[in-house]
Amino acid sequence: MARDYRVIIIPGDGIGPEVIEATLAVLGAVQEHENVALNFETHSAGAAHYSATGRAMDDATLAACRSADGVLKGPVGDPAVRSDDGIEAGTLGGVLRPGLDAYANVRPIRLYPGVTSALREGAAIDYVIVRENTEGLYASRGKGTVTPDGVTDYMTMSRAGIDRVVRKAFALAAPRPNPRVTCVDKANVLRGFALFREIFDDHAAQHPAIAADHLYADAAAAALVERPGTFDVLVTENFVGDILSDLGAATVGGLGMCPSGNIGDDAAYFEPIHGSAPGLTGQDAANPLATILSAAMLLDWLGEPAAATRLRAAVERTLATGTITLNPNGTAVHGTQAAAKAVIAAL
Repeated sequence: MARDYRVIIIPGDGIGPEVIEATLAVLGAVQEHENVALNFETHSAGAAHYSATGRAMDDATLAACRSADGVLKGPVGDPAVRSDDGIEAGTLGGVLRPGLDAYANVRPIRLYPGVTSALREGAAIDYVIVRENTEGLYASRGKGTVTPDGVTDYMTMSRAGIDRVVRKAFALAAPRPNPRVTCVDKANVLRGFALFREIFDDHAAQHPAIAADHLYADAAAAALVERPGTFDVLVTENFVGDILSDLGAATVGGLGMCPSGNIGDDAAYFEPIHGSAPGLTGQDAANPLATILSAAMLLDWLGEPAAATRLRAAVERTLATGTITLNPNGTAVHGTQAAAKAVIAAL
């Protein structure tokens, strides 16, 4: 009998429903080849939901995400939808990450064969950014001090929060061919980052078989451009990880090539790292591969590594053979649905 899993689907906003539709078609084909039954349950959440209800996500949807085996989410948000304090409303990071205690944001950055890098030709790029997901500067969302003269946002770094994300980074590095974990911080300026480095060094001492080093965040930004092939796993604070992962995406074909997993001990959700791109909505132009590769990460989380490997291999074949090609801006040349059909054929 097939192994059954309950998966919550959040289509999202903008191009979200389009890339999710393409990905669900691909997952349907995966099920034909693997002994897996994915039972999808679709829920509304995001900017459009906020405009209609005043909330980005209902309590029932959050509860469903907690109880499900996994969650696949499309990009959400709309720059035109904002709360009274001027912050963009309808985003879900501040709801799902703490709601599921998904403390590790895992973002693989890989240059696939057949994809042109913005860097020098021949650069080998295959590393993972592990971004702390529940603390850091973003924990100040909606909690900063506002006065007539300005605003103060707070960066929160707890020993427990740092410890668990650094532990996750070393665990992810361990099975890789040449494991190395790089701590990215600003320990030369901020006490929170000094604590981050201190805890990182404690873990490094416990893993002598895994190489460990440090880089300040600004130096890391330069190094990810100058020598991306020297990185394996990077671990860092929430805000810094957000910026560096987008920088990395620009070197491997754009945001449309980069999946992510928001992973806790008991729950997780998976999504492309890109936004909802309202300007591309309805044009069948968005690159669905980031969402499809996020689905492969979901399969890994479900304990189906063979299905995940089959899916990644299919994506790689379509890119290496030129079946899927990208425009210079990262959009799919032949369209969202055509890209999905190419991956299905490659399965």
